[in-house]
Amino acid sequence: MRFVHDKGLSDKPVLKVETVNNLLELRLAADGRVTVDMNRPVFDPAALPFDGAGLQPRAVGGFQMWPLALPDGSTVEVALVSMGNPHAVQIVADVDRAPVASVGPLVETHARFARKVNAGFMQIVDRRRIRLRVHERDAGETLACGTGACAAVVAGIRLGLLDGSVEVETRGGPLRVEWDGSGGTVLMTGPAETVFEGSIEL
Repeated sequence: MRFVHDKGLSDKPVLKVETVNNLLELRLAADGRVTVDMNRPVFDPAALPFDGAGLQPRAVGGFQMWPLALPDGSTVEVALVSMGNPHAVQIVADVDRAPVASVGPLVETHARFARKVNAGFMQIVDRRRIRLRVHERDAGETLACGTGACAAVVAGIRLGLLDGSVEVETRGGPLRVEWDGSGGTVLMTGPAETVFEGSIEL
């Protein structure tokens, strides 16, 4: 959105962008931040897809935490959310010390996720603020993950741990995620900056 405006390709304040998984609506604010309508979250584990056969999830608030036995012998609990791509969100005490590099790949490639999964590590600071790291499938840990931020906040709201508007601190910068907790869409707002320009011969 910001790129399109900066390059003079459009002056519309609202644009629709089609991605591989979704059709997204983007709005550019006067301060240069962009709000993206990330569509509705999906909570059916089969939609990720996730094979929950033989597992007994733990009910927390109005949601479920699923036990996941890892190849290293440990077990983690994850909340499952699809934002057009699959996410397994863990709650950790300190995101800086979270075993993203070691546990992230084990969750990502777990046999119960037929198409792999993005592994989120969420530290809840208070009801309006979280800190987040995400090991993305086929990419490893990234500085920020928009769908991961949305999935983490939505999971926290469903678990009864977060309010409807949450500041998400990622290593790449801050995001704000809003969700009404019902059947509405998720809104994500954050800064947009050009970080690189280049050319390639085809």
